Amino acid sequence: MRSTTLAITTLFLVTGSGWATQQYDASGMVVKVDRAHNTFVVSCQAIPGLMDAMTMPFEVRSGKELDGVGPGTMVEFTLVVERETSYAENIKVRRYEGVEQDPLTARRLKLLNQLSDPKSFAVKPLAVGQAIPHFTLTDQANKRVSFSQFRGKVVAMNFIYTSCALPNFCYRNTNTFGVLQKRFKEQLGRDLVLLTVTFDPARDRPDVLARYARAWKADPNTWHFLTGPTEEVQRINHLFGMDFFPDEGLMNHSLHTAIIDRQGKLFTNIEGNQFTAEQLGDLVQTVLSRRPERSLAKTVGLGSGSARP
Repeated sequence: MRSTTLAITTLFLVTGSGWATQQYDASGMVVKVDRAHNTFVVSCQAIPGLMDAMTMPFEVRSGKELDGVGPGTMVEFTLVVERETSYAENIKVRRYEGVEQDPLTARRLKLLNQLSDPKSFAVKPLAVGQAIPHFTLTDQANKRVSFSQFRGKVVAMNFIYTSCALPNFCYRNTNTFGVLQKRFKEQLGRDLVLLTVTFDPARDRPDVLARYARAWKADPNTWHFLTGPTEEVQRINHLFGMDFFPDEGLMNHSLHTAIIDRQGKLFTNIEGNQFTAEQLGDLVQTVLSRRPERSLAKTVGLGSGSARP
């Protein structure tokens, strides 16, 4: 365990009586926001000269600093360290603006199709806090899997197609879940479930998904690779904002990772792949530990942070 206070004390001991306010550039993924206490918790990257990568809370001087900040957002900010306190300021949300060809083309094709055929996009993406509609698909073990069976568990959900040839898209998404599978080995099945949904059901049949899942040593009881009828698969993908279009045997597609809480409601839907597997794991851990009746101070401990292994 480490803390902001510990880091400040260490810095003060080094600088001695010649203390001067220090400022550091910081960045990471937000895992929790507590507006009532002007505090947000960040899975923070290492800050050279101050601290290692860790998950910890930061205070802000004004609640307005937290406008637009929510779980799953990537942020950059200035950490101001004074002799006896510290706070974050100049918080900037780092919006996903993928310049990679696949997401960019998918976005353009979506806009064109919306103009030519608005009815084809009748399914509106879910908003944070909305309940996930019922759906049933088939997993790699050729078993029917209904979302309702995961009530009371946290669900991490992403979207791929097994023929994706680019290592920084579907492969990276799957690898991220592979890291989660190792990190949360004890919680999987009991408190956490991983769902990977294809958006290419014509080719990604259960037997294909089974081969793909075996390559990642996925436990079919806790990490389900899902497929089904084309219309149903498309509906589910669109519920989470996924865009995908065939292109010479491959797919132009967007990137989304969703976390769903124990009540079956969307906690966050992250667009893109700017986060690390460790940061996504920190976010999942926050949702696993989440108790509505408990304050931020009781849940994460104000003033303390947990270093990543």
